[in-house]
Amino acid sequence: MDPQPDQIMGARGYCICTKCGEKIPHQAGIPCREETCPKCGAKMVREGSHHQQLMERKRKGENIP
Repeated sequence: MDPQPDQIMGARGYCICTKCGEKIPHQAGIPCREETCPKCGAKMVREGSHHQQLMERKRKGENIP
């Protein structure tokens, strides 16, 4: 079985809020997508992940196919 992308990233790093940008340390064994922002309650994504990159592109107004 191939590892999932979040498993490849390892235990270190941060989770970033999709709404307000709040950043919290990633907790080993808990995917960022299962975390909620302590500031606003929105979903979070892993820093440096594909989803975080898409979020940044959308925020800049880029067209995402």
